[in-house]
Amino acid sequence: MSRVDYRPFVPVGRSPKVLGDTARGHAELRLGDRRSHRLFGPWMDLSAAPFRGVTNDGVLVPDLYEARPNDPPLEPMIAATSALLGLLSTEQRAAATLPMDSANRRAWQNTEMWVEDHGLRLSELSVPVREAVLAVVRASLSARGYQATRDVMRLNGFLGELVGGAHVLGEWSYLFVLFGSPHTVEPWGWQLFGHHLALNCSVVGGQLVLSPTFLGAEPSYADVGQYAGTALFEDEERDGLALIRALSGEQQARAILSHDIMAGDLPPGRRHFADNLNLAGAFQDNRVIPYEGLPVSEMEQSQRRRVIALIERYLSPLPPGPLSARMDEVERHLAQTHLCWIGRTDDDSPFYYRIQSPVVLIEFDHHIGVFLTNLEPQKFHVHTIVRAPNGNDYGVDILRQHYERAHHHA
Repeated sequence: MSRVDYRPFVPVGRSPKVLGDTARGHAELRLGDRRSHRLFGPWMDLSAAPFRGVTNDGVLVPDLYEARPNDPPLEPMIAATSALLGLLSTEQRAAATLPMDSANRRAWQNTEMWVEDHGLRLSELSVPVREAVLAVVRASLSARGYQATRDVMRLNGFLGELVGGAHVLGEWSYLFVLFGSPHTVEPWGWQLFGHHLALNCSVVGGQLVLSPTFLGAEPSYADVGQYAGTALFEDEERDGLALIRALSGEQQARAILSHDIMAGDLPPGRRHFADNLNLAGAFQDNRVIPYEGLPVSEMEQSQRRRVIALIERYLSPLPPGPLSARMDEVERHLAQTHLCWIGRTDDDSPFYYRIQSPVVLIEFDHHIGVFLTNLEPQKFHVHTIVRAPNGNDYGVDILRQHYERAHHHA
């Protein structure tokens, strides 16, 4: 599949959207503009609401998630986390470790602005400590998941080089936080987030949950310099197109909500100035997202196999045991799964699609420029989101079951 050229949209010199001489200085200046107020103001309001979970109609579906071990790589995860803790100073440990019930578990965001006072900023760490952080991430994910994570970080560094803003957009411009203490049974987890990246890993009673996740890139490939050869989201783009093209004309008419990603026939408010067509991004933990498009129950067997394979691609950052358990959940609810699409279906046009069921929500979206200058969505700027609807983002539902069981035994 051919790549759309991002070069015509690279600003000359430093991007006017990169301000100040430090990451903190950039954030302070950006927070004073109207766009940031429009974004962070509603986010703060949303963060104040108690967690319920994403639903399709505002009503939580009960008993979807079973609290039982799913064979995560606990031994290497605990070893890597313990090694990291052993390297931290008293001040670093205080910043990096928070209780499992901390409100900051839901406070991740995917902008370039460093506004947080907690966590370890990777760019501020010594190389041994930074490598120890990466070892925790590596131990917790599949090889594919770790590679994708690092590629998001590398492409962020590439963007910084392109727009003259490496002090804001860098390979190490990310925060890492530990929640709880590493344990084989008791709840704990970690979080890594920053521009175009958010990973939320929770471990409860031998069960690993990786949700929500956000991976993106602008541009989605690097063709020169130290990051040359790095590319992301080509599989998700290709396989999404293959799925929509595999549908009959009648099925496509059901699945495609609009043939133009910039069309005026979408409902008012459907496009967000920052999230574009994504609905389940940062601070949208309780959003009501109705099912739209074509039910998978109305697809042929070969088409359903494509849906399953595409979902598995998005869940592949999970290590083998948790991935197998997660796919069992997905397939048990396949008949309640829906596919919707916005945009054209040719090779060159940008598009959005969503796969949604009671237990999984996946979004793929081509975006307008944030640091590049394209004013309409282009295929070189991608956002992807994966959530566990009906209350299991951050492992909340299995955490609830864990505490109920512990209270019962007590």
